[in-house]
Amino acid sequence: MADAQFDVGSRLRQVRSLAGWSQRQLAERAGVPSSQISTIEQNKSSPSVASLRKILNGIPLTMAEFFEPDQTPADSVFHSPADLVDLTSRLTQHAPGASGDRTLTLRQVGNARAHNLQILQERYAPGADTGVDMLEHASHEGGIVLSGEIELTVGEQVRVLKAGDAYLFDSSLPHRFRNTGSEPAEIVSACTPPYL
Repeated sequence: MADAQFDVGSRLRQVRSLAGWSQRQLAERAGVPSSQISTIEQNKSSPSVASLRKILNGIPLTMAEFFEPDQTPADSVFHSPADLVDLTSRLTQHAPGASGDRTLTLRQVGNARAHNLQILQERYAPGADTGVDMLEHASHEGGIVLSGEIELTVGEQVRVLKAGDAYLFDSSLPHRFRNTGSEPAEIVSACTPPYL
């Protein structure tokens, strides 16, 4: 697993600079306010999964490439828990005044881009979510809730899924995941083509 002291702001500044863009240029390409790029690069705010994904679309760069530039080789068949690529746990912080762990962890199996398939082990602590901004991307995704419960919003549909429940939908519909329960929620999901 990656170092918990990962500097999201410095990494974003690095990939933006390597692309040769100003904060304003990246913001225009990603469709976000330039102030958002600035506050993230200064580590004044930690982006949600949805916000970081939107910004990285402007580069383009996957979250795996952002957090783990030296990914597992594409020809690896078997993966131990230590091999899974941590895509998000370094983004989520405790909400001010909130008690408990509100972490969202998405861990990817292997090199999703090489296989055109993203398989994730997802863990949502109580209160964790993918962000206020809805996710939207040209993919299809599905998953099975292994434990806990998760509120899934897809377009106008909202449902709380419990252990054993599953989902499958067109990811171009705006969607969001949120743990509204009191226990951690665990999901195994797949998305093609890969999005994160």
